[in-house]
Amino acid sequence: MKILYLLRGLPGSGKSSVAKSLMNAQTGHVEADMFFMDNNGNYNFDASKLKEAHEWCRKETEDYMKPHGFDTVIVSNTFTQEWEMKPYYELAEKYGFVVFSLIVENRHDGVNEHNVPEETLVKMENRFQVKLR
Repeated sequence: MKILYLLRGLPGSGKSSVAKSLMNAQTGHVEADMFFMDNNGNYNFDASKLKEAHEWCRKETEDYMKPHGFDTVIVSNTFTQEWEMKPYYELAEKYGFVVFSLIVENRHDGVNEHNVPEETLVKMENRFQVKLR
């Protein structure tokens, strides 16, 4: 079975850590934040390139799903709104992947490594959509 995990949660919730715990040599992992990493591993966020980062993330995901790619793919983004996951559900259908959407909660006092302001975190939390069935 081919599996796509969509890890959702606010910054600092532990999405990247959960992704790493699910990975093995046959797993592809991508997140929009990777777009902002330079060759030295420094994070250089640019809000004006956010749309481009998410398109890059979607394309990387598709490359991982193509034949001779990975049987397990993990995408860890905030995904606060249902529509943000739609392109990934479409890719899963196209390439025959089963999708598991997992919400990662910060119940471990995780650190917001990208220094997202508290005001922004509150806005994200308030718009976070959950579909239970």
